[in-house]
Amino acid sequence: MAEVRLSNITKRFGSNAVVKQVDLTVKDKEFLVLVGPSGCGKTTTLRMVAGLEEVTEGEIYIGERKVNDVPPKDRDIAMVFQNYALYPHMNVYKNMAFGLQLRNFPKSEIDRRVKEGAKILGIQELLSRKPRELSGGQRQRVAMGRAIVRKPHVFLFDEPLSNLDAKLRVQMRGELARLHERLETTIIYVTHDQVEAMTLADRIVVMDDGFVMQVGTPLNVYENPKNEFVAGFIGSPSMNFLETNVVEDNKRLYVDGGSFRLAIPEKLSKRYRPRLDDKVIFGIRPEHINDRSFVTDVPGREKLEAIVDVVEPVGSEVILIVTVGDHHLTAKVDPHTKASVHKPIDLSVDMNNLHLFDKETGEVIE
Repeated sequence: MAEVRLSNITKRFGSNAVVKQVDLTVKDKEFLVLVGPSGCGKTTTLRMVAGLEEVTEGEIYIGERKVNDVPPKDRDIAMVFQNYALYPHMNVYKNMAFGLQLRNFPKSEIDRRVKEGAKILGIQELLSRKPRELSGGQRQRVAMGRAIVRKPHVFLFDEPLSNLDAKLRVQMRGELARLHERLETTIIYVTHDQVEAMTLADRIVVMDDGFVMQVGTPLNVYENPKNEFVAGFIGSPSMNFLETNVVEDNKRLYVDGGSFRLAIPEKLSKRYRPRLDDKVIFGIRPEHINDRSFVTDVPGREKLEAIVDVVEPVGSEVILIVTVGDHHLTAKVDPHTKASVHKPIDLSVDMNNLHLFDKETGEVIE
């Protein structure tokens, strides 16, 4: 079993706590992604699992074994770093073999494992090359190969794709997903890129300021964020947040932003009626706002009149930044929209996908 359990983990540097009371269980063979902005504590959490940082408070278990005082080399983990950390004077074969040599594996077993790892990653023809002769993607494969040959219980990845260009990142994400499926091992993966997190993870852990904000499947965290931070961090472009009031008119509930009023669907009225006359933060994702010319009016869709500020064609869709009174919104609309800058546009808002957050706490209203 390669379950990893963090029990009430805290890490302080002096008086500064950078990881705060983290309780987390990574299931056997799970691909878990820690995601959050720079400085949120995700890499420090990973380094504590690896043994590269001491735990200030709490306990870490790998399998049934408490590893707080176990040195990194004895934890049966392998770590892949952002900067690859390859030995420049060694060729690819020797880089992949070095960790096994330190553990006194027989030469025949080292050779078998290196060639097997190289085949899995498609780098057989690179074994005689030095790191300086490799591209960024090839170096990353070698770094992963060095980890694979160890056959550890747990793989730890610290932003391994951040140095690659956009096209190569997409390709390597696919390779990582296939690698996890083939190796059937536990992976803990750190990234600040929420697209990476959404596409790779079985579950994601959203962190901010040292705290775990939410844990769940990518779709669940996307559709049911627990607070304003998670809602704004997951999804691209970010969710729109507008300060509004919940009001009632002719027995219907609305979110009222002064310059607009949008009806809350009947099926959601019971949830939000206790907040009648309260100030709330109305959240709606850009993908739930479209050019009204390209959607069919169905229950829950509300008309919103706006002025277009920015038009950004991105191929399969157009990103619009619009103004409604004192409010600014981002919308993802059909690529054939006729929207143009400084001109009015009728938008359609899918209120079936609205989120309301408490103005004071930022917590979602449930």
